Order: sequence, then structure tokens, then C-alpha cells
Amino acid sequence: MEPNTVSIRPFIGAKNFDVSRSFYRACGFEEVVLAPGMSLFKIEALGFYLQDAYVKDWIDNTMVFVEVKDVDRYWNDLVALDLPSKYEGVKLVPIRHHDWGRECFLHDPSGILWHFGQFTKAK
Repeated sequence: MEPNTVSIRPFIGAKNFDVSRSFYRACGFEEVVLAPGMSLFKIEALGFYLQDAYVKDWIDNTMVFVEVKDVDRYWNDLVALDLPSKYEGVKLVPIRHHDWGRECFLHDPSGILWHFGQFTKAK
């Protein structure tokens, strides 16, 4: 099969759909309402579908990795948003160093874990 892809858009759930919608807009995503209980959130070519659906085991095991160009800048931007003081359950975890690169973490209001990572360039 010859690749002919444009994007990948995971579906994620929300414990409280309206709170999650507000949270992702505060993170800088543009919301496109598709139907009651379903929105597309996008930044540039990245996007995901947020559903008004909550299954604890599913949400508790959902992780999304986003590759960023500069993890230090992304971390500073996340800290500046002060999301943990505005949304219950939101947590930020500082940058960690790995053999493959560096990443920081953001837990959304439902508990979904977002990884924002920068890969080390091969020498």
C-alpha cells in the first residue's frame, strides 16, 4: 500500500465535556463543533476528536504523545497558562530527560495524559 495520509486524529473522552472543551481552548486549540457531544480540536495540522463520553478504564489508560520542536519553550508556555489553578485535576509534570530526548507531561481534567516531547537529534 502506498502512503497517502494527511493526518491522524485520535478520539478521546471527557469526564465533563464542557470543562474539557474549555480546557482545550485554553491550551490554544481551535474548536470545531461537529455535533452535540463531539468536537474537533486542532492546532496547525494536529487534531483530535473530543467526545462527550466517559469510560473510566478507557480514560485512565489514554495517553497522547505530541512531538514539539522545543520542549523548553512548550513547558514555559504550559506553565504560563496556569492550568492547574483553573481546572480541577489538571497536573503539570516538569521536563524529564531520556536517552531518546526530553518530555514534559500534562494531565487534562479527565485524567488523560499528554506527553510533549522533543527527540534528540542524531549526530
